[in-house]
Amino acid sequence: MIINVLLLLGGYLLGSISSAILVCRLFGLPDPRTEGSGNPGATNVLRVGGKKAATLTLAGDMLKGLIPVLVARALGAELDVQSGVAVAAFLGHLYPVFFGFKGGKGVATALGVLLGLHWPVGLLTIATWVGVAYGLRISSLAALTAILVTPLYIWWLIPDPTLMLAMIFMGTLLFWRHRSNIVQLIKGTEGHIRPRD
Repeated sequence: MIINVLLLLGGYLLGSISSAILVCRLFGLPDPRTEGSGNPGATNVLRVGGKKAATLTLAGDMLKGLIPVLVARALGAELDVQSGVAVAAFLGHLYPVFFGFKGGKGVATALGVLLGLHWPVGLLTIATWVGVAYGLRISSLAALTAILVTPLYIWWLIPDPTLMLAMIFMGTLLFWRHRSNIVQLIKGTEGHIRPRD
């Protein structure tokens, strides 16, 4: 029980580390919370800092979701505990204790935890995101589409109720965090992916 609590706490704390803010400081870029969309995530870092900074941000956000789940698995935790650790890392990204509980929208971290929980599901979700983003050049639409179909991938490949509930919970929060993007998508005013370099 103590190990499980520590795993959950560790997942949340690791998730609370903002890759976007750290990368922007490393590159001498403006704080992503005050530039572009104001979101500390890879897409906004792409706008304000270019491809290299955005790639590092994306990798960092995915790893902070992936690593806690892999640690939980290595310590012999059951899938329900792994799912809990995944949710904790995701919540850490959305509501980081180190940054006034004001974090990103959670897309990359969700992809990371999915890779850790069940890599085929994770790869299918990533492939969906890449396909929509490449075809339509709209990051938010790619993220929402990928997360929307992920429960179908889980049902198809690993019909585990705990994992399904964890994904539905994360997906609901992710949609909530994208509510302004959804409004802009409906209006047809959502921005396209345009890297700085």
